[in-house]
Amino acid sequence: MSFAKWIGGAIGWSFGGPIGAIIGVALGSFIDNLSGNGTPLLGERQTGRSRQRDPYRQRPKQTRRDQKPQTQSGDFEVSLLILASIIIKADGKQDQRELDFVRQQFRNMYGKERANHAFELFKRITKQNISMRQVCMQIKQMMDHASRLQLLHFLFGIAKADGHVAEVEIKQIYTMSGYLGISNKDFESIKAMFYDMTNNAYKILEIDKTVSDDTVKRAYRKMAKKYHPDRVGHLGKEHQNGAEEKFRQVQEAYEHIQNERGFK
Repeated sequence: MSFAKWIGGAIGWSFGGPIGAIIGVALGSFIDNLSGNGTPLLGERQTGRSRQRDPYRQRPKQTRRDQKPQTQSGDFEVSLLILASIIIKADGKQDQRELDFVRQQFRNMYGKERANHAFELFKRITKQNISMRQVCMQIKQMMDHASRLQLLHFLFGIAKADGHVAEVEIKQIYTMSGYLGISNKDFESIKAMFYDMTNNAYKILEIDKTVSDDTVKRAYRKMAKKYHPDRVGHLGKEHQNGAEEKFRQVQEAYEHIQNERGFK
């Protein structure tokens, strides 16, 4: 699969607005080569130049007021690349372990060839100055909640790839989660999956240690439903596999509390 075919298939609703501008810059040299060979420009083929100039892409028609367009694997992939580039630069340097983590995660999800294409694009994106707020606003507008939670989980994984999550990285992810419309409880729940802290199991289930056993059980059922891999089934099997890690940690948190309290 050529790079041109991959990027053409990877971009859906994400090619427009601030994200479209970022991808357009990253693909500049490739577009020149493609147009020289008589292949239609990616921007012309997918959206047209006028759409790239819009500050935000027009929201597709929806059947319900609160219903999001269904996020596809390519939309998630492009969003992930851009947000990951922000986190990797948050502490003022690009650690090779973080770069290796991104490459390995993409290989695990997409296979070697597609991962190589994605990482080539990623390297070009990291060279740009990106408005976190504008990008996150577009993602919030277009992406469903379960997919946004999966993005956050991946970003924490990147931040911890060098063995330590720096305070500046935590602040960046926290700010990002707010722009993405992710609640503070959801942020703390996913954050707790990457830290060894007191009452981690309770934080993952989004409850306080003083709650009753019945409340613990209800919280577990709620979180198991929220983080179930089927919630991101529309993104493809590759992202369901990633979601299984969150689901497993919810189960482990519940089992820890069960053993601590002595109930079944």
